[in-house]
Amino acid sequence: MSEKKITTTSGIEIKEIYTSAKPLTETPGEFPFTRGIQKDMYRGRLWTMRQYAGFSTAEESNKRYHYLLNQGTMGLSVAFDLPTQIGYDSDHEMSEGEVGKVGVAIDSLKDIEILFDGIELQKITTSMTINATASILLAMYIALAKKQGADIKQISGTIQNDILKEYAARGTYIYPPKPSMRIITDIFEYCSKEVSKWNTISISGYHIREAGSTAVQELAFTLANGKAYLNAALEKGLDINVFAKRLSFFFNCHNNFFEEIAKFRAARRMWAKITKELGATDEKAQMLRFHTQTGGSTLTAQQPLNNVIRVTNQAMAAVLGGTQSLHTNGYDEALSLPTEAAAKIALRTQQVIAFESGVTDTVDPLAGSYFVETLTDEIEAAAQLYIDKIDAMGGSVNAIENGYIQNEIADASYRYQIEVEQASRIIVGVNKFTQEQEGINEVFTIDESIRTIQTDKLNRLKAERDGVAVEKALAELKLAAGGTDNLMPFILAAVEVYATLGEIADTLRSVFGEY
Repeated sequence: MSEKKITTTSGIEIKEIYTSAKPLTETPGEFPFTRGIQKDMYRGRLWTMRQYAGFSTAEESNKRYHYLLNQGTMGLSVAFDLPTQIGYDSDHEMSEGEVGKVGVAIDSLKDIEILFDGIELQKITTSMTINATASILLAMYIALAKKQGADIKQISGTIQNDILKEYAARGTYIYPPKPSMRIITDIFEYCSKEVSKWNTISISGYHIREAGSTAVQELAFTLANGKAYLNAALEKGLDINVFAKRLSFFFNCHNNFFEEIAKFRAARRMWAKITKELGATDEKAQMLRFHTQTGGSTLTAQQPLNNVIRVTNQAMAAVLGGTQSLHTNGYDEALSLPTEAAAKIALRTQQVIAFESGVTDTVDPLAGSYFVETLTDEIEAAAQLYIDKIDAMGGSVNAIENGYIQNEIADASYRYQIEVEQASRIIVGVNKFTQEQEGINEVFTIDESIRTIQTDKLNRLKAERDGVAVEKALAELKLAAGGTDNLMPFILAAVEVYATLGEIADTLRSVFGEY
């Protein structure tokens, strides 16, 4: 009888027993940071409990933000609707049926003023999941901070701003890759001078994993994209010891508990080596800081309360892996946007792990485990093979343009789906332990009237604002886009005179074209 072969989701074989690992000489808080980026990790400071929210209008989302802050969330994370993500105002014909659905609708600085009403930007950190239009949303956030009287050198937060994974896995791009990379490096340069505490990019493996990649592919493609951003900034003449400190990462945390922990440990070690090879000498520029979200694609519509257990398992793995901030999904998110009850349980999950489980009492509790150390090495080696292959193609931009990364993700996704259908991979409640009644009735719905509300707001805005100032600001932005000037000051100037998101995106479309 042949011995049973068990593998991780990435195909790494798991042995029956592990008896020796190399002696552990690394110290937390020191290169290559495998054991964590701080010497004391959560003994010194817990991760940020940053719950992702945003839906409907700015008014409705503002209420949810105040609710989350009152429940003990430590930072805000904004979800934007699809029109906002791809540069269309709510009244555009392309926006029909999508306004306020997967996030909040933002058409102008007016909406951002409402979104953060009663919230002092200098006192919280905000993460914005926005990519193609990240420059515009960041400009709106800066404009509001200035109106609130904040010192913009003190405001902190993150914009996702990771366009490469949009071409590879997610699809909310506007312009071709090269002008998109220019906008991103313009943001790096502008923020390093003007908004020095802002994380200018969150290099995202999350959506690569949601598109069906394995853990190893998520790690490899994310770090390869990170390398492309480092090289683009270096070509622009920026100092890696300055801009690399403001890069952050965003990873998924899936179901395979030990594989995920090993992935996070390997990620820190690999990034430290990559930055060092490219010339970073400052330890803060070599550190991989990351946000984690539990796996959206792992949530099931069948027996949705099972998702509470899945999310807890994934959140615990993220904490044991040393995350800097964490979003836990609502148990009902396979059915709708989370209800208030689901959002509260998701936050409480983090609070229970933080204050009751004891896993925060010591740094890197699983270090020295024969299994975890071996798995960390094996994941690093497997991810490095992918990175070497992508380097040989000339980097991520080329690997995406020739479809390599997309095809690898599609193949992995197909293999996973076959395993679920053949029940060689068990999903509780889906292909085993199934039942007729699912036992959940309350779902969150978004009213279709939101587009009308937003359109009325836009019409009022256009009637009240200084039309001449808007035209002038957009003309200056168009001229800058045709040259080599940094675009951020021109985008900020347009936002401050209440040019809309769609008008600014269209101005850039007229110069860069669409992809």
